[in-house]
Amino acid sequence: MVEELVAAGVTAGIAGLVYLSAAARIVKQYERGVVLRLGRLRGEPRPPGFTMIIPAVDRLRKVNMQIVTMPVPAQEGITRDNVTVRVDAVVYFKVVDAANAVIRVEDYRFAVSQMAQTSLRSIIGKSDLDDLLSNREKLNQGLELMIDSPAVGWGVQVDRVEIKDVSLPETMKRSMARQAEADRERRARIINADAELQASKKLAQAAGVMSDQPAALQLRLLQTVVAVAAEKNSTLVLPFPVELLRFLERAHQGLETDQPPGGKQRAGADGSALAESALAESVLEESVLKEPAVEESVLKEPAVEGPIVEEPVIEEPVTEDQVSPLTPPPSTSSDDQ
Repeated sequence: MVEELVAAGVTAGIAGLVYLSAAARIVKQYERGVVLRLGRLRGEPRPPGFTMIIPAVDRLRKVNMQIVTMPVPAQEGITRDNVTVRVDAVVYFKVVDAANAVIRVEDYRFAVSQMAQTSLRSIIGKSDLDDLLSNREKLNQGLELMIDSPAVGWGVQVDRVEIKDVSLPETMKRSMARQAEADRERRARIINADAELQASKKLAQAAGVMSDQPAALQLRLLQTVVAVAAEKNSTLVLPFPVELLRFLERAHQGLETDQPPGGKQRAGADGSALAESALAESVLEESVLKEPAVEESVLKEPAVEGPIVEEPVIEEPVTEDQVSPLTPPPSTSSDDQ
């Protein structure tokens, strides 16, 4: 009798252990358990921790409540301004209602992925290329709204959608580079023109001040010379001040007015004599310079081989017409008289 009771107790204990192992479930902190009893939803989702179900009657499905990061494959489309681009994005979402995520949709991850791809293509077709490149925040908000609208009924909440990369054709990249270069060159020219305008105004003001004070121009000239000399250049160009020339001209005019008329004539005579002497010296120098050339030409004549034959000199009678007036007349002897 006792043995039968012991055997029955052992059997009951084993059956209880088997039942406990089959009915016991552990739900993690980031999960919720949805119980389906005979195919029907049974109450609220089970909270995290230890829970029990009826074996062979209840089925427990665990739903992850963490934020899921899902990359959207690159989608190729044509923008509103007829430019072919490839755009990829990333979606951040989480499950807020475990029961709807299990009952309303077969696979909420796949559903969200397909909805994200479709919405991304729609956004590409409705936007311009400039919006895709510079106004991404607005496009991200529109894409998030398009994905979140149907996902609310699935118990899924979309937290954020980000466009990752926009791939452009090479020809479009070169065209955009030329456009950016032209724009920068235009701005540079505008800045240079504005600088020239401001500099011309300042120079005009400086010229007005210097015209009132002529000494300021001379001081500015000296400052320029000092600045050039500070660079240790081997050549220094020193311009002659115009004011000094004007001063010398006024001084010369003053001396001419103070000089008497006779002095002017004497100065003119002296000047003409000096000019004639200078002209004579220049003629003499030219004649002296030409003589070596003649001697060289004589020296360069080829030498004649053989004995030198002296040619006889024929003296012609000198007539009275050929006698130079400078030669004295022939003296007559006493016999002729």
